[in-house]
Amino acid sequence: MSCLISIDPGSVKCGLVLVDPQLGVVLDGRIATPKGVREIVLQWMRRTSVERLVLGNGTYSSQLHGILSELLPVLVIDERGTTLRARSRYYELWPPRNLMKWFPKGLLFPPNDLDAVAALVILEGYLDKKMSWPGPEKFKNEL
Repeated sequence: MSCLISIDPGSVKCGLVLVDPQLGVVLDGRIATPKGVREIVLQWMRRTSVERLVLGNGTYSSQLHGILSELLPVLVIDERGTTLRARSRYYELWPPRNLMKWFPKGLLFPPNDLDAVAALVILEGYLDKKMSWPGPEKFKNEL
């Protein structure tokens, strides 16, 4: 199994996802400080075979590129609009329940940081394919 890592970079926090593109599934998702990104990537590389890293071209991407390119091939992707798409994608992955399901999605605000979902949106744009994200625990916030 050869996996991909996608990162939504930021100067304060970064979203990361580990994806198996053949199965079309997210294996892990995290939100971490920029200093914590390298260790998470190394953990994932020890756990599974990682083919490459997809990195958004936003804030702090050049610094992360320098740090991560020594570990894996890095492909930099345009990430314009990913925050808005991540909000919509969040509700596709985890639809609102109870009374909240009747509210228009544009009026709802996700209860969690969207950085890991933004990393997924970046990767889905690159692959032109939507992934599933199973499990009750959506992602780990390591801040």
